[in-house]
Amino acid sequence: MNPQADRPTSVSSVYQTEAQRWQAVCTRDARADGAFFYGVSTTGIFCRPSCASRLPRREHVAFFATAQAARAAGLRECKRCRPGGLPRELAIVERACAVLDADPQARITLAQLSDAVHVSPFHLQRLFTRVVGVSPRQYQAAHRGAALRDALQRGERVTRAALDAGFNSPSRLYENAASELGMAPSAYRNKGAGLVVHYACASTPLGQVLVAATEKGICHIAFGDAADSLVGELRRTLAHAQLIEDDARIAPFVAQIDAYLHGGRETFDLPLDVAATAFRQRVWDALRRIPYGETRSYTQIAEALGAPRAVRAVASACAANPVALAIPCHRVVQKRGALAGYRWGLSRKEVLLRTEAQRAGATGADALGEGAKPAKLDDVA
Repeated sequence: MNPQADRPTSVSSVYQTEAQRWQAVCTRDARADGAFFYGVSTTGIFCRPSCASRLPRREHVAFFATAQAARAAGLRECKRCRPGGLPRELAIVERACAVLDADPQARITLAQLSDAVHVSPFHLQRLFTRVVGVSPRQYQAAHRGAALRDALQRGERVTRAALDAGFNSPSRLYENAASELGMAPSAYRNKGAGLVVHYACASTPLGQVLVAATEKGICHIAFGDAADSLVGELRRTLAHAQLIEDDARIAPFVAQIDAYLHGGRETFDLPLDVAATAFRQRVWDALRRIPYGETRSYTQIAEALGAPRAVRAVASACAANPVALAIPCHRVVQKRGALAGYRWGLSRKEVLLRTEAQRAGATGADALGEGAKPAKLDDVA
């Protein structure tokens, strides 16, 4: 199951303004945890939005994008909600993940998992979902999906690949194929064989953009200097799919991208049809929580996922992003603010960050991070 299907496509947009953030604090909205933190000047403490502590007066509250920013302002962590980290809870989740990882093909119930880590099923479900970003059941499903994708890419027959990946029967596989692969298993193995994909190219301030979609949603957004090369890349990726150039069908999606690049919108309302491993799904979800006009480092993303040593894996997930802008991997930079790599070119990343920062009313240094160099707003194309 793809956890993105169960969450809003633009979570960060709900908490962009101070009014929206204050409302989240007043309602103790757990969905806002990680999107921002709030500090109280009278106590010198900062908290998560869902903290159960007594509600402060609005005039004493300031908002921060990261726990590091709150600490830099001289605030201490709340001992009740522990906004800077959850060491005990993380240890519980790590043990649960170890149980699930020991036999990825096994179907472990929530009750069995809770017995293994010695906490109640209800507490484990809430804790695992909050820390990992997906439920234990979704975590197992992603493992099966990853094993299935690997087997199909090696050319194994669908039935054998399904059984080896932990599906009890081919019928069970096809019931879950759309959510775990993004397309039918045979179509995935055969590079889109039997799949109909509509696509179109258009000119933008960042050069040519190609948008491709299945009947479920967007599966590919890419920027380049020439439409022919973008189409060629799509044909190699989905070599056996039926590709249909269809400007009219793709036009509403292109219009959103155009409005975004010209400052007409800050978020997207695009249905996505992309498949990923559990970890990549978590990274991509974290990227979509980065507010417009702000950035995070690869290290910050890894820490937010409870996997501080997985910096390289975070970078790999960013590089594998198939849908530019819709999953804003351009908002991830190196620890000291350097712009690192970008699948569609560093010059485009530079323009996107500078433009977003200016339109969000932030300074270039605040948006790009310490040590980042200013960008020029020249067209890339």
